[in-house]
Amino acid sequence: MTGLGTPMEWPTRDLLSHRTRATPRKPALIDVETGIEWTFADFDRRVDRVADALESVRGERLGVVMDTRPAFATVFFAAMRTGTTVIPLNVRETAGELASKVERTAPVAIVCERPTESVALEITDALDRSASRPPILSVDEPTADPVRSLPAGVDDRTGSNDRDTAPSVEPASLERDETQLIMFTSGTSGEPKAVRLTVGNLVASATASAFRLGVDPDDRWLCCLPMYHMGGLAPVVRSILYGTTVVIQRGFDARETARVIDEDDITGVSLVPTMCKRLLDAGWNPPESLRFVLLGGAPASSELLERSRAAGVPVYPTYGMTETASQIATATPEETRTHEGTVGTPLVVTDVTVVGEDGVPVDPGEPGELVVSGPTVTPGYLDPERTEAAFGDHGLHTGDVGYRDADGRLWIRNRRSDRLVTGGETVDPGEVLEVLRSHPRVEDASVVGLEDDEWGERVSALVVPAADTDGTASAEEHRSIDLSSVLEHCDEHLAGFKRPRTIGVADALPRTASGTVDRAAVRDRLLEDGIDERDRS
Repeated sequence: MTGLGTPMEWPTRDLLSHRTRATPRKPALIDVETGIEWTFADFDRRVDRVADALESVRGERLGVVMDTRPAFATVFFAAMRTGTTVIPLNVRETAGELASKVERTAPVAIVCERPTESVALEITDALDRSASRPPILSVDEPTADPVRSLPAGVDDRTGSNDRDTAPSVEPASLERDETQLIMFTSGTSGEPKAVRLTVGNLVASATASAFRLGVDPDDRWLCCLPMYHMGGLAPVVRSILYGTTVVIQRGFDARETARVIDEDDITGVSLVPTMCKRLLDAGWNPPESLRFVLLGGAPASSELLERSRAAGVPVYPTYGMTETASQIATATPEETRTHEGTVGTPLVVTDVTVVGEDGVPVDPGEPGELVVSGPTVTPGYLDPERTEAAFGDHGLHTGDVGYRDADGRLWIRNRRSDRLVTGGETVDPGEVLEVLRSHPRVEDASVVGLEDDEWGERVSALVVPAADTDGTASAEEHRSIDLSSVLEHCDEHLAGFKRPRTIGVADALPRTASGTVDRAAVRDRLLEDGIDERDRS
């Protein structure tokens, strides 16, 4: 207990209970599928029911293998209320992949839904015999005997007419440095890392984002990204903190998402670039209510930004990572007009240092690795050795290569591990990528190294041709891109050793579930369908 006048560290308990006391009757959550709307008081009661059912795991770890839906949010805040760490598991991964993550994190129970019930059972069956098998709880009516049901209060297809029957659960006392989430990186290179995110990380990220995007009391943030990724969970956490409404759509669909944005007075939405492109391809024009489209998970191409500007879409390209609870830097629509390619300046309280190979900060305009520090940054990974390797004098080494201009704006080129060496020369894939994207017929591209007996690695590129200005280019027209002109363009802007030696064409770049380019799949595609310079006449 603090003395009179002694400052208290905030938050002292779960964010929803703080918010409910402040604005109990304001709308907290809307479910697109059912049209049901919950006030903060309604949501709080649902969370109490689930928290009561989770008393046996209080203070432990809870695995969650569920897709985007209101029940996911209910389980998350019930876990926070009981001081329980949540481990979101990607429903698109195999049971074997998920079992490996369960073994590494050792949850005392796993929460599933009906579509993932069989996967949850497969996960426990695939666990090492020496590992204990956590019980499985379902937010839906179970169909298999070993699976137990969570209370009816978690059912997101019903209204809130039983206000007097909700149990009252004493919220756990929280500390800002307590681990609230263990989230896995996408794992495009090597084993996925288990990232610890604290209560303080989540609050600091929400606060910093609010200073960049702004908050209006009538905001409605549409969540249509997977909640098992930070990009999908962040809008829910932030809306609860802000006291604004989160609108949950259980899956992205271009025409349906466009309808929801238009008809439900959506003021903000988080998307990956591919989603934004599909909305534009469907002929979508944003309503006046829309204040921001937070675009992350992958770089936005120049063509996409130009199309967004022409359609009046308020795009905010962002650079972030799981290790920073989402955003690191975010560009405003005005910055995308005047400084094409930038991801903007770092958010408030986030410090970014660009360092050279020797770990010493470099001058503005000089490329190097981005190192980030501040209250949004994870205290470390589950693996102490990885934590020790990732942190240095200036903070967390992101592994991303970029540069900073004299005004503090950041440009991201590529992963440091993506650099390749050909004939003894080091090639920065980001530099080659910038040149490819500057070709008028190239919408996007990925640059990788392929094994080469003579040169060690050869620079290779998979390009996505730009659609016609009216967006009606056919697949055949996509395939008819003049690769000779692309290579001539590279010859004009790159040293010879940086020029792609193998090139391929695709309608879209292969991506992971989180939206990042799947570089292994790019290599496979180029090895299968790429055209080598030695094969061109």
